[in-house]
Amino acid sequence: MTETPYSVGEGPATRVSLSLPEGTAEAIRQRVGKREFSAFITAAVERELRGQILDEYLADYERRKGPVSEQDQERARQIFDEVFTEEGQWPAVS
Repeated sequence: MTETPYSVGEGPATRVSLSLPEGTAEAIRQRVGKREFSAFITAAVERELRGQILDEYLADYERRKGPVSEQDQERARQIFDEVFTEEGQWPAVS
């Protein structure tokens, strides 16, 4: 049996157990309501994963090539935005 590799934000929903401080859970409920609680948590976790993926890539790049100039950082942002806007997806988490 072969596992299908899903990218961040893809694949069927799966039920997981999650523990949060009550104050945090209540703040989420007040902000988005009970019915949108899972969607809110999903979006927050996906943002964190994507940020970590980008941080890991940048750290690896800088280890191999040295620091990235401000000009190159801006160009990379433009390219990144274009690619992911067009394709509408993120790379799979490794």
